[in-house]
Amino acid sequence: MREVVLDTETTGLSPKNGDRLVEIGCLELKNHVPTGEVFHCYINPERDVPAEAEAVHGLTTEFLADKPVFSEVALPFIEFVGSSPLVIHNASFDLGFINSELEALGKCSIPNSQAIDTLSLARSRYPGAPASLDALCRRFSIDNSCRTKHGALLDAELLAEVYLEFQGGKQPGLELTEQMVVNTNLKIESHSVTRPPRAHCPTDDELIAHSALIKKLENPIWDR
Repeated sequence: MREVVLDTETTGLSPKNGDRLVEIGCLELKNHVPTGEVFHCYINPERDVPAEAEAVHGLTTEFLADKPVFSEVALPFIEFVGSSPLVIHNASFDLGFINSELEALGKCSIPNSQAIDTLSLARSRYPGAPASLDALCRRFSIDNSCRTKHGALLDAELLAEVYLEFQGGKQPGLELTEQMVVNTNLKIESHSVTRPPRAHCPTDDELIAHSALIKKLENPIWDR
């Protein structure tokens, strides 16, 4: 089963206010496990990066000035994603930006039904608890010490680990298999007392009692 973990960085909070994408990070999962295949790009937003956004992800207007615009990365991005389910933390935010960029190019948007929103999963599973990516990393003891600032690919990698925990932990379903393998290698030592086999032949009294019982049966099946 193929899935794609996706994260983005932007110039702000709303594409309706003119905010744009500045980074996309995706990584491929097969059966919930990363394959090593990734899609990552920085994007020239064709506008200034506000100081508030730069403080979050560290991407400056100058750094992004020579990066490709979205129209140059749209096709490889679409090809990498395909029709696979998208694992996204706060899917409405990321898809809102991606679809705004796609629609501006006259391309089909990505349906919300294609997304698996880990933020909704976290709020459903742990109601009332913090549900940010950092909070989930703490909950599952995932090391995010390298996350001094947000980064699309780094956040996608952390989200892949969180998502794996939602599926039951590393290598889900393996614990039973490992236990079965271990058990087949065990040497079981018996400490029970060995008793000599007892005789099973009926005694004369038992034969007489059996014969008397047979005579009491009316119309036995062996006489039909």
